[in-house]
Amino acid sequence: MTTRQKAYIALTATSILWGTSWVASKIGIQGVPGLEVASIRQFFGGILFVGYFLLKGEKLPNFKQLLWLAFMALLLFVLANGLATVALKYITSGLAALIAALYPLSVVIIEKIFFRNTRITWITFLGMILGIGGIGVVFYDNAFHNHTDGYIWGILLSLVAMLSWSVGTILIARNKLKINAYYATGWQMLLASGMLFIMSLVSGKNIALPNIPADTWLAIAYLVLASSIVAFVAFIYTMKHLDPAIAALYAYINPIVATLIGSFILDEKLTLNIFIGSVITLAGVFLVNRSLKKQKMVAAADADAM
Repeated sequence: MTTRQKAYIALTATSILWGTSWVASKIGIQGVPGLEVASIRQFFGGILFVGYFLLKGEKLPNFKQLLWLAFMALLLFVLANGLATVALKYITSGLAALIAALYPLSVVIIEKIFFRNTRITWITFLGMILGIGGIGVVFYDNAFHNHTDGYIWGILLSLVAMLSWSVGTILIARNKLKINAYYATGWQMLLASGMLFIMSLVSGKNIALPNIPADTWLAIAYLVLASSIVAFVAFIYTMKHLDPAIAALYAYINPIVATLIGSFILDEKLTLNIFIGSVITLAGVFLVNRSLKKQKMVAAADADAM
């Protein structure tokens, strides 16, 4: 088997595992608060990542680095992952995954408003219209099949989570820490787990660990091992051995996987309109990503020519 073939297998694994993680999260929060599930997940994921790098001889972050890591933990793993997990109590795993996939659109808007360094081309604009229109179709159709109290609340939580992830990714790209990116991720998970645990305690809805059902522990184990470790390693492998545009295809496959698996395992409603709306949304996200990559390529070419 060639390296390229292995890379495609890794891409498939990434797409499936990260797609099914939405379903696993929804299973995990059955009877257990989302904040507590997210806290336990990030604790074990962080321990494994940080422990691995410490054993390899990595130094502890200094105070300045810890402050930055704590801020990123708040954006990426508390507000983004934590709120997205809570939202699953009110909306389907497929819809939650689809809203999360919209983050490139929000990145364009944030960059344009606050940094003014992103040009809105007709392709970008078309992608944004398709993305918003597609999610509107899914939202409209899904609303008729979702009778859970707090449906709108779940949508709002997912949107805040997506926006927080967008801000976090922009800040990370603009502020490079002199620390291994994966080691930093481990610290962010670990710090976020503490914040999420405090939030869970304050809410008064946390459950004693011995009373957490077996299904939730199995879901957390899957999230830590399959999503946080195996899929993460597979993703790194694809980024090393495949063209970035191909490696990024997982982002368009995840919501489809979450929608199909959620329909099969959790009996979440899947209609033709929901499926079509999802495809339209992902097509819009693809166009936005494509336009951004073209702008970066032109900018890099201009810089080399100077």
